[in-house]
Parts: sequence; structure tokens; C-alpha cells
Amino acid sequence: MSDFLSPDLETFLGKINNLSADTCAEWGVMSAQQMIEHLSNTIDLSTGKIKGVLSIPEDKVERALTYLHSEKPFPKGVKVAYAPEKPKLRNEDLETAIDELTMKWIAFEEYYHDNPEAENMHPVYGVLGYEGWLRIHSKHFTHHFLQFNL
Repeated sequence: MSDFLSPDLETFLGKINNLSADTCAEWGVMSAQQMIEHLSNTIDLSTGKIKGVLSIPEDKVERALTYLHSEKPFPKGVKVAYAPEKPKLRNEDLETAIDELTMKWIAFEEYYHDNPEAENMHPVYGVLGYEGWLRIHSKHFTHHFLQFNL
């Protein structure tokens, strides 16, 4: 059985309910609000609202996909060139950022419901459809929720 969260809004919000603006991360430099906005950005990537560009050599994608589908978690403190370590905030407060994340998740589900064959580029895992993006969101949300002890 996987240690990753079920990739659905109810599960994610159940964890996020334990987050406050002053919750400190176990590792990394993002604030709670920055982390939530970072997760929103990944949802935008999965729906093509943010256009992804492959950041690794194409011949490395298959190996990356093997890792994605493994039970190995993302490493603590992992840094990727395509995501700023300490992004600027765009929302007024954490509550607004959570509302934005909620709306983006609903839009993600609607997007793939309306476009079941849609595929969008992930910078490491290449072109993915709905199931691939669910796997990324599950591992990615789990990673950051662990970062904030959620």
C-alpha cells in the first residue's frame, strides 16, 4: 500500500486544515503560504495554464517516470531549476491561497473531465495525461505536507 495521499481535494483539504500562517517547515525555506501557492502552480502546470518545458535530456524521462511510479518519496530539500526556492507571494494571506488552491484543483478535475485525452508537459516527467498528473500531485502534495508536519 502506498504511503502517498489519495489525490483528491477532500484528502488534501483535510491535511491543509492543520496548517496556519506561522507553521514552520521541517526543511527548506518556504513559508506555509508559499508552499500552498507552489502547489497551485503545479496544478496550473498540469492543466497547461503554465506551459511546461522539459528540463532534463529526453533520454532520461523514462528513468524519471520509473521513479515517479515507485513508492520512493521525493527527497527532503530537493531543488529543481524550474521552481524558485522562495517564490513571491501573490495572495493576500494563507486563507486566500488555500481558496485559490481549492479552485485550481476543481478546475483540474473539470479540465480532464472535459478533455480526457489532454496531455501537458512536466519539466521532468515529460508529457502526461490525467493519471500521470494525479500521481505527481499525490507524491508532490505528500512531500510538502510532510515538510510542514501535516
